[in-house]
Amino acid sequence: MQIKTSDRENALRKALEAGPVETSAPCRVDMGGTLDISTFYFPLRHLAPCTFNIALAMRTNVTLMPVDGPEVRISSRGFEDAVSGLDELAFDHPLGLISAIGAYFRVPGIQILIESSSPPRSALGGSSSAAVALVAAFFELERRSGLKTFCQDDIPLLAHGLEQSVAGVPCGLQDHLAAFYGGINSWRWTGLASGLPYERRSLADEFDAKEIDRHLAVAYCGIPHESRRINSTWVDRFIAGRDRRKWSEIIECTKSFVDLFSRKDFAGAGNRMNQEVDIRLEMTPHVLDETGHMLVAAARESGCGARFAGAGGGGCIWAVGEAKNIAELKKIWKKRVEATDDACLLDTGVSEAGTVCY
Repeated sequence: MQIKTSDRENALRKALEAGPVETSAPCRVDMGGTLDISTFYFPLRHLAPCTFNIALAMRTNVTLMPVDGPEVRISSRGFEDAVSGLDELAFDHPLGLISAIGAYFRVPGIQILIESSSPPRSALGGSSSAAVALVAAFFELERRSGLKTFCQDDIPLLAHGLEQSVAGVPCGLQDHLAAFYGGINSWRWTGLASGLPYERRSLADEFDAKEIDRHLAVAYCGIPHESRRINSTWVDRFIAGRDRRKWSEIIECTKSFVDLFSRKDFAGAGNRMNQEVDIRLEMTPHVLDETGHMLVAAARESGCGARFAGAGGGGCIWAVGEAKNIAELKKIWKKRVEATDDACLLDTGVSEAGTVCY
């Protein structure tokens, strides 16, 4: 028998008053993004498209706490608080994704606190990691309430579905998967009509996390990313039948990257990364800003591969290469970003843990 809405809300409220719920999920760097959007992986399924990501030890923390009154209060660094009733939550607000998740779970008198250790709009998948952590927090609240909850594996799928419902553009799924599972993974996009749309291959067991840290570098360009225009360009041109050969080449670059990375041929993986970036630049030259171009050029001169995180247009650049080359590149990047306001070299490593409930 279905529980009454009022009884459900009362049970959740009572559990919340018993103590706060705290969760966290990691951000990520990635390769082959966009191919995790169904617009691409359905028609390209014959090419076995895949993407790759590494969860970073830069986590987004979510806390659920009770507040007086029936309102929902959402707080996040860099944004004005959003406060409204359950039925007035605005999805077109900068915190609209968080509002959409709050509207889905419907817990009155709650504060949702989002704390991210990554720079705002850094293209490291922060919004997706926040969504995954928040869905996990609500799952935990339902568990404490004694209510029937979803399967834990549903967390990234629900977070993705809610994000795509309010984004206004197609959204990929790999960011949510990285946030939930953590570690180092490649994702093959099956394009099947039923079941999960992906197959996961974890590379974490093949590496020591500290070993991988020596082969990675991540820098923030100082300019928040604006990826919607770039993503829309890729989607619109693909739908119109344009750039199909380029996307086939991107698939081959990504599959080769995963193979080389798994065999610890970091120089070879970097070369394939550079090829993928060149293809993207042909389609959307603005995918790299001025600082991004400078950092990518420095990486290539140092014998490394470098790529924008996410869909680019600002945010972060990450690099892969042999340990000695990465060590030298970090010195060069540090000097370069010091001349750019708000830009910095990020001190981060691999997060072996995915979503965690405390």
